[in-house]
Amino acid sequence: MAELSARSAANVASRNERLSGLLSRVALKDQAAFATLYRETSSHLFGVAVRIVRESPTAEELLQEAFVSIWHHAASYDASRSQPFTWLNTIVRNRCLDWLRRRELQTVQLTTDENEGSSSELRADDPTPEEMLLKGADAHAVRECVDELDAGPRQAIALAFYQGMSHAELAAHLRQPLGTVKSWVRRGLEKLRRCLDRAGFARG
Repeated sequence: MAELSARSAANVASRNERLSGLLSRVALKDQAAFATLYRETSSHLFGVAVRIVRESPTAEELLQEAFVSIWHHAASYDASRSQPFTWLNTIVRNRCLDWLRRRELQTVQLTTDENEGSSSELRADDPTPEEMLLKGADAHAVRECVDELDAGPRQAIALAFYQGMSHAELAAHLRQPLGTVKSWVRRGLEKLRRCLDRAGFARG
């Protein structure tokens, strides 16, 4: 058993050394090294993408985008800080989560329920909170607006935006009724819109 463990550790170390070497060559724009890196890692990374987005065609597209990013940013890989597969996994995972966040924000409805009034409906030419949040995602004002939300809406929106959770996934994660979660997200985004308007994100 000890011999098998030692052999496995040696194989992992050898693979990491090989992938680190390939990334170093890719950083120098070595196309042959890039092709080898793709051949040796794409199957595993595709599996990572499929598990996140759950759509094979989308996973394939996002994997290609991730490898474009790897080509351009291979020089930023630091073998002293992470293993090569960890770094590659992070790039693919982030690309997939970005896609999920965009899809979630595009599908969140800001109109009121049928049994509610229409006073909070938005004018057609107004930017949505999603657009303003994406536009100012790194701004300090956005963080302040999010901090103004009540705990439930703030957590729901954070999970939807940063973890790419759907309404159903939010309800399961937060252990709340689906209707409650939808209300939290809708009302939270409405409050975000008003706050972002005041912060100057209403027009770009």
